[in-house]
Amino acid sequence: MANSSSEALAALQQLEENGNLKDRLAIICISEPISMEVGGSYPSPSKRTSDVSVSNFDDPTPALLEADLAHYKELFSKLRFSYLEQVTKEKFLRAIVGDPPMVVGHNENMELETQLADVKAELKARKEDARIMIEEMEQMGRDLASRYKNVELQTTQLSTLPASIENLESTIAELRAKQVATMDPSNPNNASSSQNLPLPATLALLAEREAELAALNRQLAAVHNTLPRKTREAEAVERERSVLERRKSDAIAQAREAQRRKQQGESDGLEEMGRWYRGAEETLKELVGTQA
Repeated sequence: MANSSSEALAALQQLEENGNLKDRLAIICISEPISMEVGGSYPSPSKRTSDVSVSNFDDPTPALLEADLAHYKELFSKLRFSYLEQVTKEKFLRAIVGDPPMVVGHNENMELETQLADVKAELKARKEDARIMIEEMEQMGRDLASRYKNVELQTTQLSTLPASIENLESTIAELRAKQVATMDPSNPNNASSSQNLPLPATLALLAEREAELAALNRQLAAVHNTLPRKTREAEAVERERSVLERRKSDAIAQAREAQRRKQQGESDGLEEMGRWYRGAEETLKELVGTQA
């Protein structure tokens, strides 16, 4: 697979370097003979007033092609009208100045009208066939454009596939190496090495795991026994916290009220009470003979 992917990548790179990839996949290359013929017949397209898109053959787009088609349809319509007018005048003048003059009777006109009706019917049928053919060609062009886009997308994906394949192959090799390492029973660090132990070692490991499980069960039982007491303690602490929160809120409210009164110059009696207490303290100290 690696060889085939590398060969495909090398072929794509060679086509891109030689410029053959776009030439082989380009749909618009069918316009090259027309553009080359126009360029060869008219070396100076700027002098042509009827050609509006000669310079656009290098990079044609659907909008430019539609504009060219409408332009050339209008030109051919005018050219056909001028041609018919000129031919009719010429035939009429030749019929008049001829010797003898050509006189057309009613019967001949009726025959010509019949032929004209047949020709018009045939022309209408051919126009219908041409319209159906044009619709089929347009549908085919849309299908080809869609397929061309898919081919471009697949080409881009194909150019990135070899690197992705190499990454996947390296990942697969790493996973296989890890799998082989984990299946080695001689490695004590492997998590799966316990699955490859002999029966006595397996029984000893089972007894060890059962002892650990019993210890964990005892710890869980102790935790379950202490859980109600811890829950009651937590509830008591929560109640105390609620009381302290209320006290804190009351103290904050009182402090804010005292600060407000102080700022407004109101007296709440605390300062007078403090002065009275200090005076009483000094009096008592004098009575007992103690100096401050």
